[in-house]
Amino acid sequence: MATSKNTARRGGVRPVDKFDARRDQLAESALKTLGDLGYARTTLREIANNSTFSHGVVHYYFQDKLALVIHSVRYYKARCVTRYDSVVADSTTADGLLDAFADKLAETIREEAPMHRLWYDLRAQSMFEEQLRADVTMIDKTLEEMIWRVVTRYAQLDGRPVSLEPPVAYGMLDGLFQQALLAYVGGNTAVLDILVAQVRTVLPLMLTPVATTG
Repeated sequence: MATSKNTARRGGVRPVDKFDARRDQLAESALKTLGDLGYARTTLREIANNSTFSHGVVHYYFQDKLALVIHSVRYYKARCVTRYDSVVADSTTADGLLDAFADKLAETIREEAPMHRLWYDLRAQSMFEEQLRADVTMIDKTLEEMIWRVVTRYAQLDGRPVSLEPPVAYGMLDGLFQQALLAYVGGNTAVLDILVAQVRTVLPLMLTPVATTG
C-alpha cells in the first residue's frame, strides 16, 4: 500500500498540480465566454454551458464568478505581458523596432479583440468591485513595464534618452490602443492602419528632441 502511494507520488501528477491544471482549463473556457459577453452578463452557469464542464465542476473549483474571473485574467495576462519581448530582442535598428511594434499592436487587436475588450471591461469594473482592484492594478503595472521595455529599447537604438516617465508613455500608447480597439469591435477594420501610423508618429515624440545647432 505504502509502495503504491510512493510510486504514484514519484511518477504521477501531484494533487495540487492536477487541481491547478483543471483551474487553468476552466480559465481557458471562461475567457471565451467572458470575451463574448463581458463581465456583467457572464455567469458561472453560462461559462459551464459553453465548456465541457458541468456547472457543479465549475463551482467546485471557483466559489463564485469573481474568483473565476480573477484567475482567468491572471492566466491570460501572464501569457501576454511578454508579447512584445521578441520585438525588443530581435530589433537591431530604431526604425525596425518601430515598425515591428506598431504592426504587432495592430495584429493583437485583429487576433484577440475579445480578450482586450474583456480587459478594459474589467479595468472599469475594478472601480466598483473592490475585490478586483488589487489584481487589476497589478496587471496594469505589468503592462506598463512591458511597454516601457519597448520604449527604452527604442531609445537605446535611436541614441536618445526617453523624455517621459513610464506611466506617461504607457498612458499614451494604451489610449491609442483602446481607441483603435473600440473602433475595430464596431466594425471599422481600417482603424488598424491608422493605429500603426499613430504609433509611428508618437513613439519618436517620447524621446528627447535632437539638439539643433546655430
